[in-house]
Amino acid sequence: MPELINRARRLRKSENLRALVRETRLAPEDFILPLFACGGENVRREISSMPGVHNLSVDEIGREAENAYEAGVRGLILFALPESKDEVASGAYAEDGIVQQAIRKVRSSVPDMVVIADTCLCEYTSHGHCGVVRDEEVINDESLELLARTAVSQAQAGAAIVAPSAMMDGQVGAIREALDDTGFQHVAIMAYAVKYASAFYGPFREAADSAPAFGDRRAYQMDAANAREAIREAELDQSEGADFLMVKPATCYLDILRTLRERFDLPLAAYHVSGEYAMIKAAAQKGWIDEQRVMMETLTSIKRAGADLILTYYAREAAKTLASNR
Repeated sequence: MPELINRARRLRKSENLRALVRETRLAPEDFILPLFACGGENVRREISSMPGVHNLSVDEIGREAENAYEAGVRGLILFALPESKDEVASGAYAEDGIVQQAIRKVRSSVPDMVVIADTCLCEYTSHGHCGVVRDEEVINDESLELLARTAVSQAQAGAAIVAPSAMMDGQVGAIREALDDTGFQHVAIMAYAVKYASAFYGPFREAADSAPAFGDRRAYQMDAANAREAIREAELDQSEGADFLMVKPATCYLDILRTLRERFDLPLAAYHVSGEYAMIKAAAQKGWIDEQRVMMETLTSIKRAGADLILTYYAREAAKTLASNR
């Protein structure tokens, strides 16, 4: 047998050697933690389909933000469970709305935390859709007015970034114009540019009580089979003034992440969504997988595919794991 000259295993012999040649590296600053704000005080209600994730009252949101920041997480995104809902999502843009209260609480508790507000209407509408509904149809342009109003309200409360997720045509442009007209030119937009109509959102709809009362969201969220359409959506949001682009979900759409990374220079985020998180949790509880290793392998795959930022319910645990491995 001839002598082997090229041996790939030479660079795998020890952990320190593997670390020296590692191509993709995660850091705590890569992670954005989603939090769900609700009414009341001292409320910490675990979401049954998302073990370890809770609906939190505003005071608990402040404590959760402090703990995340201490672990190394530097950004979080806020969702809401309003105490009442109506046809026009008035809780989304109320001055004393749940998200607005939570933004102010985080800003006072952790001034250096980057606060992102999810800018959508489904959590606040009685019908559970992401815009104005007439005859069981979501009306695009009327919805833009409410989305823009919501973004301004979130900026007034202190959000550094607003994240429109309704998938209404023209939402980024409408929000950019409204923010600029009200003196919030400094507030950035993280566009849910490529958001698929995914079955992986199931646990989130329990967490945010946002399931549609009729039909589904396939008339405005993207078809899972489409890749070229993702480029068009991202181009539109970039042209309208987006500061970040996002792909949601993450792990079933790593090819889309890679495509966007190769075509766009904007910071690119990926949302490791509730169903993706829940599957890891469920398998780990059965003893079928090593949860920590699968968590880190999954997040690494998202970063390797091209994401600069990862929205994940594992943000704090992943940051702690990275710190312990130093």
